[in-house]
Order: sequence, then C-alpha cells, then structure tokens
Amino acid sequence: MYRLYDYLPSGNGYKVRLVLKYLSLPYELTEIDIKNGATRKPAFLAINPNGRIPVLEVPGKGHLAESHAIISYLAEGTELVPDESFERARMWQWMCFEQYNLEPNIGMVRFWVGSLGKTRAELGEKLVEKKKHGYAALDVLEEGLRDRDFLAGGRYSLADIAVYAYTHVAHEGGFDLAPYPNIRAWCERVCNQPRWAPITER
Repeated sequence: MYRLYDYLPSGNGYKVRLVLKYLSLPYELTEIDIKNGATRKPAFLAINPNGRIPVLEVPGKGHLAESHAIISYLAEGTELVPDESFERARMWQWMCFEQYNLEPNIGMVRFWVGSLGKTRAELGEKLVEKKKHGYAALDVLEEGLRDRDFLAGGRYSLADIAVYAYTHVAHEGGFDLAPYPNIRAWCERVCNQPRWAPITER
C-alpha cells in the first residue's frame, strides 16, 4: 500500500490525495507538521533531502517527491492523462503554469495568512507584489476556461486537479473569485467529480 507523507492544508499534497481517491488507490497517510519544522528533521530528510512534502512511498520502489511527479506516476495510463499528444502537452502546459504562476503567489499568500497568521502590516510590499501576480494568474486561468469545461482534452485531467488545488482556496489568502465566473463554474465541476474530497480530508 502507498504511504503519503503530507500536511493536510497543503495544496500540493491535496493534488496527490485527489488522484489517489479518484483512482480508488488505497493509501496510508502520515501527517507532517511543516509549521514546526518537521520536514527539516533527520528522519524526514532521509526520505526527501529537499525537505518538502508531499512524498509518496511506493512499495518495492522507494520514495517519490514533487507533487506533479507523484500524480503523473499514479495516473499514467489512466483517463486522467489525455491520449492525444497535443492535449497531453496542453495538460502539462497548465501544470507548469500552476507551479510557476499560481502556487508561488496564491499558495504562498494563503500559507502566510492562513497557516502562519501573518498580517498585512507584517507582510508589507511582499504581499502587494504576490497579490498582483496572483490576480494576473487568475486572469489567465479565467480566459483559459472560456468556452471550455476542463483544461485539457475536453475532460477532467491532471491539469484540472493541479490547478484546482490552490485556486479553489484562493479566498483563504484574501483573493476574491467573484469577478471570475468561468473559474467558479469550473471549480464546481471539479468538486462534482467522483470521490472528490475537501482539502483537509485524510
């Protein structure tokens, strides 16, 4: 059975849990408290020297880190990966977009505010800059979902899971999704997928 090392509020860990649940793959979860430096302790660094969650322990093979590497491994050959090469590349386009544009801005602000309890005054110009880039990413996503139910291949895929993870909780970092009707409708479609679960569900 798979073992997932994770921090439940993490969007990156949530991607992995959504894939495991969608594909009905059994797993055990070991919670890692990243706020208290648990990923920097020797026991965790022994399984991921980069000191980050999530990490998936694959029986007979070893440990796999980085959320997109993990979900790509789990979903290989399934309906979550488009068969057609162009649409498969489009899936990766959105997954790269998520890691370079969404997660570093929306995900980071959410962590600062929600997990660390930082205030606007404490964060200062850093917050202003992250909010600016976060909204720019939401603008791109809103346009990308124009006349499209899902991001790649005309159906639910890893692209939707990866992008949804931090987008649907953007409000926890103070981002307002009200001006983004395409995003809000798409979030609703994602949460209606089989075996969907909220972000903090084990």
